[in-house]
Amino acid sequence: MESQPSPNLVPSLETLTRVQRERLSHIDFTLFFLGELRRADVIAKFETAPAGATRDIAMYRGLAPDNLDFDSTGKLYRPSSKFKPLFDHPPLRVLATLSQGFGLGEDVMGSPVIPCEFPSTLSVPSVEVLAPITRAINRGKAVSLAYHSVSSGKTRRELVPLALVDNGVRWHVRAFDRLKKHFTDFVPTRMEDVEVLETSTIGREERADQDVQWSRIIELKLVPHPNHPRPEIVLMDYPMQDGVLSVRVRSANAGYMLRRWNVDCSPDHRLRGLEYALWLQDPLSLYGSSNATIAPGYQPPEPPSNSTLIGS
Repeated sequence: MESQPSPNLVPSLETLTRVQRERLSHIDFTLFFLGELRRADVIAKFETAPAGATRDIAMYRGLAPDNLDFDSTGKLYRPSSKFKPLFDHPPLRVLATLSQGFGLGEDVMGSPVIPCEFPSTLSVPSVEVLAPITRAINRGKAVSLAYHSVSSGKTRRELVPLALVDNGVRWHVRAFDRLKKHFTDFVPTRMEDVEVLETSTIGREERADQDVQWSRIIELKLVPHPNHPRPEIVLMDYPMQDGVLSVRVRSANAGYMLRRWNVDCSPDHRLRGLEYALWLQDPLSLYGSSNATIAPGYQPPEPPSNSTLIGS
């Protein structure tokens, strides 16, 4: 039978505990994106007793009485024609939940909630490597490891890891390399025998605030590609203001991001193909970025000729 909460017993959303808000947010999500809610959905998600699930649904109904209708035939709730979400549901989080499942306990990566397809990650670091790296980042420690480099083969390194970076193809570790005395990116799948150096002191030159490429923020202005046959559709695909999408990225990651987004970075928008829906309006904004050369079509500015220098 449909639960009917007493108006005097319904708390305000602001007074609820975090656990209560999580349960009501799940109810809100299920109604909004799946179009139906059963008491069993709440029981399965939170491993609660039937009476607890009934109370949660009653509380939700008390807070948003116009949001759901009870279908007595199917013994479930459906969003009403007046439904308005009670919680904010960021689109990326919604898509992650729909494609990877709700997750609970050990089942963090469950089955898709609805049919979804997305590219598999082909290069995945092992948790045996990942765990000491993330511990070092969190605690501000250095690590010792064996690293396999294309140019120098296998060497023993000491790194001070600062952050993890997903470039769309594989994960990187941004770190200070004590062997070469500079900040650069390392691929965790090429690491072995990682050990946190508990007693090693981090020098001033090894701190994140000394990484110029990491600290420098570049503003990239992306516009519909001048050669795109339907620029009005590009404007629909991206949240542009006055025809410009402004994105702020770290200089250390700019080339990765532009390659991931398939942005034509050539000065004369020469790249062809519908995959290049966007053009970097000012390619000079990449000047000085350590990995600008991997941005599609990017050409470093030519130095002034001798005659120009003399004439100036």
